[in-house]
Amino acid sequence: MAQPISLESIRRARVFADSEIAIKLYATHFEDENLELSPEFRSLTHLTRSVLDLNTDLQGRQLPLIADLFAKTTEMDEFDFLIFSNMDIGLMPSFYLSVQHYLQQGHDAIVINRRRLSKKYSSVDQLPEIFADLGLSHPGFDCFVIKKDLLPKFILDTICVGIPFLEASLVHNIIAFSARPKWVMDAHLTFHIGLDVLSDKRLKDPFYWHNRKVFFERIHPRLKPHLKLQNYPYSLLPRYKRMLKWMLNPSLFSKDLAELETQSFRTRLNEWRWRLLQR
Repeated sequence: MAQPISLESIRRARVFADSEIAIKLYATHFEDENLELSPEFRSLTHLTRSVLDLNTDLQGRQLPLIADLFAKTTEMDEFDFLIFSNMDIGLMPSFYLSVQHYLQQGHDAIVINRRRLSKKYSSVDQLPEIFADLGLSHPGFDCFVIKKDLLPKFILDTICVGIPFLEASLVHNIIAFSARPKWVMDAHLTFHIGLDVLSDKRLKDPFYWHNRKVFFERIHPRLKPHLKLQNYPYSLLPRYKRMLKWMLNPSLFSKDLAELETQSFRTRLNEWRWRLLQR
């Protein structure tokens, strides 16, 4: 139900921005999938493996690896930024123009949070109503604008799409490697049909445990030395506010942030010591 709405919203956003920005739309999928695309989408070569090929304990859904999707950029025409979002995320008509506005401020990565809408919407014909519905905020990260130069640095291992810890993996790669990320936490730029935030069903999903294990055992240890406190969302808020928001956000991890805060405090403390010695 969500995919046709998302695809049509992407097409309309491209038309809305067409006179100002060169937007190129691409799609890839497994060979046995029947995906109906409008002519604006250019088809890339088919995906040839899924997470099932790499974890034999998993059964059922043939979910692609995010690393394999990003590898398809070698088949694309020249581009400056890649935009990736989950396929149940729709775009507001002004989406691309707003992204361009942020990029012109010098950001090399943008993370955009969605607005949550009621499940009363189920048809492409309702897009005018969807665009008019402000909806509710959402704490999760599910739309990413990434400068091309950053992509080779990303550590993504065998994380699969459509499952929690995809967003945590992308967020922490951006925190580690971006020079100037932008966090758009509560703008009316993207939407998701459904008001849910976290579902307890994920705890019974073996795909969730696959992504979680890959992130904490094989991705996080390699990213940790590169994490930068100033790159985190909320980092410009007063300390008590940002720490509270960090603890409440399910995609961020308090232990990392406590360690980075301690390092930052020690650095400032030493700087005070050296200044006193020079007096």
